[in-house]
Formats: sequence, structure tokens, C-alpha cells
Amino acid sequence: MDDEPLSEWAERRYAKVGRLRAIPLVTGDGLKGAHLNPDAPRAIQRWNGYSWEAHGFASNLAEAQQILYPEVIESPGPGPGPAPKLGAGTGKHRRPQAPRSER
Repeated sequence: MDDEPLSEWAERRYAKVGRLRAIPLVTGDGLKGAHLNPDAPRAIQRWNGYSWEAHGFASNLAEAQQILYPEVIESPGPGPGPAPKLGAGTGKHRRPQAPRSER
């Protein structure tokens, strides 16, 4: 088995210090997906290198996401453009056209 040098392990470990996470404050069986209770308050926790410690609070999921990801700014996406023009192709998904009779 190849062991990594201690300096690489320490660098990887300390790169995680300061990371934030949001924990929903709800009663029940423990932690679940954040999307299940979007209106529940959140505890913001910070990793100090050894354990998660209290860092702040958020009143709901949207506010917690603003705290966790401050650099993400919502910009309006491109609006719906003109519909693509479809030709009279004969692809597999198209029903075959009946032959036209000429008068």
C-alpha cells in the first residue's frame, strides 16, 4: 500500500478548515435532506479542523444558502428564444406521409 507523505495529508486536512455547513433545526430522526424543510431555521456550523462549531443562524434555506455561497449572484438567464424551425424530414420519429394525388 502506498502511503502519502504527512505534509500532503496535513495540507489536504487544513484546506477544509473554515468550511461552512447548514443544519436544519427540526425534530425527528436526525439529519435529512435540506430540501425537505425549506422553511425550517438552520444552524450554520464551521469546521475548525477537529469538529463542527456554531457559527451563526439562518431563518430558512434561502438565507442559509446566501451565507454558505455568498459569491453566487443570481443573474437572469437567457429568455426563451424563437422556436427552432423543423423541416419536413423523414426521421424515425416522424410518421410517414401519405402520397399526395395530383388532380
